[in-house]
Amino acid sequence: MNPGKKLRSYGLFIAGKDIEGDGWVYTVSAKSLLEDVFTSVSLKRTLEKDADSDAAEHPYVIGRCAIADDAAIDLATEAAAAAAPGWAAVPLERRIRLGSLFREELLRREDEFVEMLVAESHPVKLARWELSCLLQVYSEESIRWYAQQMHTEFEDRGRRLIVRRQPDGVVAFNPPQNAPAPSAALAVLAMMAGNAVVVRAPRSIALSTLWVLRDVAAPLLDEVGAPPGTLNVVCANPKQTLDRWISSPLIDDIFYIGGSQEGLRFQEQCVAHGKKPILELAGNDGIIVWKDADLGYAAEAITESFYGSGQICMVPNYVLAHPDIADDLIAEVKRKVADVRPGYPDQEDVLLSPVRRTERFFGLLDRALEQGAELVTGGLRTELDGTPSETGVFLQPTVLRVDGMSTAREHEVVRHETFFPLLPIVVAEPDTDEVLLDRFLDFVNSNEYGLRNSLWAKDETVVDTFVQRVVNGGLLKVNDSHIGFLPYLPSHGGTGLTGGVFGEANYPMLKTSHVQGISIARDVSPHETVFGD
Repeated sequence: MNPGKKLRSYGLFIAGKDIEGDGWVYTVSAKSLLEDVFTSVSLKRTLEKDADSDAAEHPYVIGRCAIADDAAIDLATEAAAAAAPGWAAVPLERRIRLGSLFREELLRREDEFVEMLVAESHPVKLARWELSCLLQVYSEESIRWYAQQMHTEFEDRGRRLIVRRQPDGVVAFNPPQNAPAPSAALAVLAMMAGNAVVVRAPRSIALSTLWVLRDVAAPLLDEVGAPPGTLNVVCANPKQTLDRWISSPLIDDIFYIGGSQEGLRFQEQCVAHGKKPILELAGNDGIIVWKDADLGYAAEAITESFYGSGQICMVPNYVLAHPDIADDLIAEVKRKVADVRPGYPDQEDVLLSPVRRTERFFGLLDRALEQGAELVTGGLRTELDGTPSETGVFLQPTVLRVDGMSTAREHEVVRHETFFPLLPIVVAEPDTDEVLLDRFLDFVNSNEYGLRNSLWAKDETVVDTFVQRVVNGGLLKVNDSHIGFLPYLPSHGGTGLTGGVFGEANYPMLKTSHVQGISIARDVSPHETVFGD
């Protein structure tokens, strides 16, 4: 391999050391997959057979990660189990400091973070949005709130009372392929809680995960005095890894990000093996637009549905529109959708990502139209420049009108997450506002999924009613970006098919710990305490 070639190369990171793996997986730039997919795939196959091949010098090739076999996966788990007691004994103040240091390092290396994600097909604007998530998750405001939740003290009749959270032990993380690095970065929160972690970097897209954990987080653990093995990262096959985690008596929690059906089956396996499942599954988020809403802003939020071609779990998946403003809202959405365009991920005005498997998109679209939905805009494949094409790797942002709330969930595109740039706008049947408000609330609360919900309304009574009565989901946004991040509030988590039977707003620092109560008494009679004499 030419020493002048800048190729990122990561071994397995176990017990504070970089160790060899069982072969390599290679990352080629996302831009190359749009320019010459045949060459890109050929380069990966050549290098995976011969790591010393001259193919490593090709400009399309940007990095490689070592592959873990069964022994390495188990070694990482053992390293975490050995480190966990010592790390849990470190004072909370020092562990909490890890979050502040991590945020500072992300800010210092912001350009590098964005470059890593762009190389893996994230449009540059969305890469910055993903960074904004981590900056809010690790903001000073949020960290102070985490610290309060982790340890609070009271005085009561000669006693010092403590309500605190203790770490669960060893937490395994399984990030998704669509956003592995930002998801893997949540492992820092589990470590702040006092856990040791093992993270699986997805084999098909491992580079950014290794970078954010090995290059950014690992040196900070040394700085705060964490024992080797507090953080371990392996690149491995998902089933191979999850099966070993499930069967290992050393793993306490498994943070699983994936589809709902697979996740719910995985939940059952976890419980059967005495492990805590922490699920981050599909979403089917709704935006509700009342008759007095600011339609311009509401349409902006609705258009977020198409960011990343809808391949983001927390974007809106359906809209519920008041009949009085439905026509105007749909017209405004159609205008704004025209600005959501495809292109190379490093181009500033690009928001669409390639969609490789489109058969299901067209199947969903055709069935919706057969059931009476109306095509408002989109519905075709498109090339890089936006030209409709039968062979394009992008999909046009596609908006459907579905008339009638009572039968809307007969449409699969309304009832379930599609993970495509395909958005149904459900127009409610005319009725009194009092009846419509109740029906809108019933529609939201009866959603099988429960990640995020949004409301656009000016009437304070309507807003207050939604805030009081919406129980579905982990987050409710009112007159705000649906996908924007804020301090204190959760970035992930929800109810139903989104989070499983234990589903709620997901604060990883809290989800990977458990509550403990303590009373430290001074000169207190046990007899008097029990009998009050």
